[in-house]
Amino acid sequence: MLKDHAKLMQAILVSGEITGRKKLQKMIFIAKKIEFPFHERFQFHFYGPYSEELTTRVEELCNMGFLNEVKEKKGGYFQYRYTLTDSGKEFLSLNEVEMPSLADCFIDMNEQNARFLELVSTVLYFDNLSKDEVTNKVFTLKSSQRYTEAEIDEAYQYIKTLREKTQ
Repeated sequence: MLKDHAKLMQAILVSGEITGRKKLQKMIFIAKKIEFPFHERFQFHFYGPYSEELTTRVEELCNMGFLNEVKEKKGGYFQYRYTLTDSGKEFLSLNEVEMPSLADCFIDMNEQNARFLELVSTVLYFDNLSKDEVTNKVFTLKSSQRYTEAEIDEAYQYIKTLREKTQ
């Protein structure tokens, strides 16, 4: 049971700190789509791919004292920051998780903004469609984000870069 929890903890550990629930969701989804062994099920939601399982797993890790969630008021909304606790680090040291290239990918993704990761995850969610069909989906489903064709091209290039890191 805790194997999937440990994978999530490892992802947060190598990232140092992840700021934002949405960003965490997108990073795990992207990692799953580029072949990291995350098993959470995702559905398409208002902000792109979303996993209720992942939300529950994060809550469980916080309740077990392995994950630190700091809630900060930021303007008119709350933002969450995630880091591993000392107990979480100790647990991971005893339950090793083998995921080569995870650090490279997660450090890179963590440097991106949530808006861009939302686009990348949306492109990956519809990866069974042609690029033109994906572009139409992005323009339709994400019209409020006002993504450009150049940003969509950048998302495709970014996905290619991440996949190269895993080889």
